[in-house]
Amino acid sequence: QLQLVESGGGLVQPGGSLRLSCAASGLTLNDYAIGWFRQAPGKEREGVSCISESGSWIHYADSVKGRFTISRDNAENTVYLRMNSLKPGDTAVYYCAAARSRTVQTMCAQVAGDYWGQGTQVTVSS
Repeated sequence: QLQLVESGGGLVQPGGSLRLSCAASGLTLNDYAIGWFRQAPGKEREGVSCISESGSWIHYADSVKGRFTISRDNAENTVYLRMNSLKPGDTAVYYCAAARSRTVQTMCAQVAGDYWGQGTQVTVSS
């Protein structure tokens, strides 16, 4: 059974850091581009960062550039999102998704994924 499981969310103060993990099972992660997306209450889901199958191509939303870093460990079948300098506006449920045959720009812009995780809550508040 194909499954993506996110972890690492939680409550953090503004300026703090978190590292999210997306662990895959039932699929070979290096066959897929992986994206991190988020959805805040009352808002549409948006692309945060997407990384190509090999890790050579990466896209970040303007709102997170310089603060978030996406990386992947294909040997561990896991993709990470390091989030630094967190702001209250980063509060959302964060999802990872896997997609084939898409550029990272398209995947992030179209919120495109063939498989999705269940999400992990990130709350930035003092």
